[in-house]
Amino acid sequence: MAISTYTELKTAVANWLDRDDLTDRIPEFIALAEARMNRVLRLRMMEFKYTASTVGAQRNYALPTGYLQMRNFQLNTSPITTLSYVSPEIFDRLWGGSTGGTPQFYTILANEIQLGPIPASVQTMEMLFYKKITALSSTNLTEQMLTDNPDIYLYGALLEAEPFIMNDERVSLWALGFEKAVANLQEQDNKDRHSGSALRVMNTGGYY
Repeated sequence: MAISTYTELKTAVANWLDRDDLTDRIPEFIALAEARMNRVLRLRMMEFKYTASTVGAQRNYALPTGYLQMRNFQLNTSPITTLSYVSPEIFDRLWGGSTGGTPQFYTILANEIQLGPIPASVQTMEMLFYKKITALSSTNLTEQMLTDNPDIYLYGALLEAEPFIMNDERVSLWALGFEKAVANLQEQDNKDRHSGSALRVMNTGGYY
């Protein structure tokens, strides 16, 4: 059967487990599989662009909803100002005071981004970051990740299910299937980023 919706996925998991008494548990197995996928996958389809405005004299800004990992962070000044990440310890040494200006660095504490120096005016922040896969549910029946990669969802859910039903001898089978599918998908995505002409290194002036 095709696996392109949340309903079809739940049915497939029940079929592969050969159980008809896990209706209430299967959504939990799928949710756990999604959590595992968010930890190990970093794909182009997970990238999300977010813009917001700084506020004069405000250092801290909330991370966007679903944030996993930063790809690029810039201020859309003219020319563009690319912000560099530093650890919280280094950030405090450099920008622990109240110096204002155009931010050059950022760090992340808890669920907030700190900018240094503190913005002196309103500027547009643009973040490109990896975002959590939107969870499947009764109100979100399909996602691109499921459409393109139903095997990862299936193997992941089965991997979470087997310890619950105390079928430990099958855990390694589904773990291998899940890990292989994840590795193949990540490798394909990595190759796609570098397809075409050979990589070339630019100098600091932007020329080859």
